[in-house]
Amino acid sequence: MDYLLLTPDLFSNDGGISRMLRLYLKALCELSGKGDAVRLLSLNDQVLDSTDLRRYSSGGLVEWEVCSHNKVRFCEAALRMGVRSTRIVCGHIAQLPLAWASCKLSKRKSYYLVAHGIEVWRPFTFVERRALLGARLVLCVSDFTRRQLLENCPVPPERTVILPNALDPNLDPPSIVSAAAGPPVILAMSRLSAADSYKGIDHLIAAMPAVRAAIPDARLRIVGRGDALPDLQRLARRLNLGGAVEFAGYVDDSELHGELARSRMFALPSDKEGFGLVYLEAMANGRPCLGARSGGVPEVITADTGILVGYGNVPGIAAAIVTALRREWPVEPILERARTFSYLRFKERFASLLSS
Repeated sequence: MDYLLLTPDLFSNDGGISRMLRLYLKALCELSGKGDAVRLLSLNDQVLDSTDLRRYSSGGLVEWEVCSHNKVRFCEAALRMGVRSTRIVCGHIAQLPLAWASCKLSKRKSYYLVAHGIEVWRPFTFVERRALLGARLVLCVSDFTRRQLLENCPVPPERTVILPNALDPNLDPPSIVSAAAGPPVILAMSRLSAADSYKGIDHLIAAMPAVRAAIPDARLRIVGRGDALPDLQRLARRLNLGGAVEFAGYVDDSELHGELARSRMFALPSDKEGFGLVYLEAMANGRPCLGARSGGVPEVITADTGILVGYGNVPGIAAAIVTALRREWPVEPILERARTFSYLRFKERFASLLSS
């Protein structure tokens, strides 16, 4: 079997979609047998570092190409590589028409779409709808995403399946999880861009005066970068929060466990998460999570692993943070929840879907 993985990017972006598509590449390489081939095509990556690529591939990867945001080059390469592949996995709806066109050139091909979240929570163009109707399976990261897709396109329901996101096995959680020492820290990690204002970072900052009134030494630590940072900093100053809100900037994977180890809880009251991979990463480190009762988040955070609040409800966010900080959270149920989304389970489920 010859596979082609089409991706927006793998390593030039550190968001949830890119992180998951790395696991799709890893799984395809591990599932390929003798005589099989895996090909990779990325639209936005400018270069693939050999060290990064080795972590998520194997000898089964026989060809790869990056297009540095060049859409014409990407389209040409997708068709060229597509005619040599029997199964195409699309990492984004925008690339699905290329898989459909490749299959038109060869009747023996089939293609799949990974549906992550907001990119499929909308009406589709005629070309997108036609490509969706031709897909062998649509792999939805959550039931919410699946329902949103079905509302916007008459895809036969039996050709839409739920394949949840998974934890990256390359990001080994600590072998021993211990309670954080010092003042209670609420950790938030997100892109801080104006386009991603739905992440609710401003709501967390707005909730901190009420949190501090109940727990005076509580601190909010925000990890991330983007063009919205100056506005968020101004909001913190306007609320006279001083050192109660810390902006840590970008943190790479090697520093992630340390940030979580120093925190008491993780919070991201986002409105439009198709799944919320970052919650799993926090749970794998034994930390309870606060999320919005929106999108696919309620399918990830349970009563034993965190608290859900209404999106944009600043008093509710503040009350939930205070409750979470004052509560004793048994670690084992949190870790067990994270283990249900292991890479091994993901790969086994993916393999069964590819062979169905």
